[in-house]
Amino acid sequence: MNSLAELNRLLENLIRFGTIAEVQHMPPRVKVKTGGMLTTWLPWLAWRAGEAREWDPPTVGEQVLLLSPSGQLANGVAVTGLFSDLIPANGDRAGLHRRTYPDGAVVEYDSAAHHLIATLPEGGTTELFSPGGIRIVGDITHEGDYIQAGNQTITGLVTVTEDVVANGISLVLHVHEGVMPGEGKTEVPAK
Repeated sequence: MNSLAELNRLLENLIRFGTIAEVQHMPPRVKVKTGGMLTTWLPWLAWRAGEAREWDPPTVGEQVLLLSPSGQLANGVAVTGLFSDLIPANGDRAGLHRRTYPDGAVVEYDSAAHHLIATLPEGGTTELFSPGGIRIVGDITHEGDYIQAGNQTITGLVTVTEDVVANGISLVLHVHEGVMPGEGKTEVPAK
């Protein structure tokens, strides 16, 4: 039978706090420092690990809860997501869901303000692949150049503040041939 000291050790090891000491991506495992001990390679808890999967490995220094069935640290699982003095929370109010990435990118939704925002660091790029199409409902404000490949159909008024150039012909600056000043009508624009 186990001694009282052995049973006490097993009970203490069932649930322990620790910090990530090392991360291995394949296979996905971590070593956890807990007290004065360093565990062997252990799995970490992911949000989903079935047909739907989520990959978001922990980082060195991240605080975890170590769950060890039967009190055996070698059988432990690291449960991530505990804020600490070293890595504090990146939000401060209810209704805010914010994801902050190591490069400074932030994606957040504020349910109190009904506002979704994604901010990328300098030089960041975005790609969206949607072969079935994209539908946007609401006004769009765009800053920067716009390049489109393909046709465009517009229902409604098009307002341009400077000029429209079609096939090298300016709508504002083009001239017409065969027109005499006065009330006469023009022909098609000259090339």
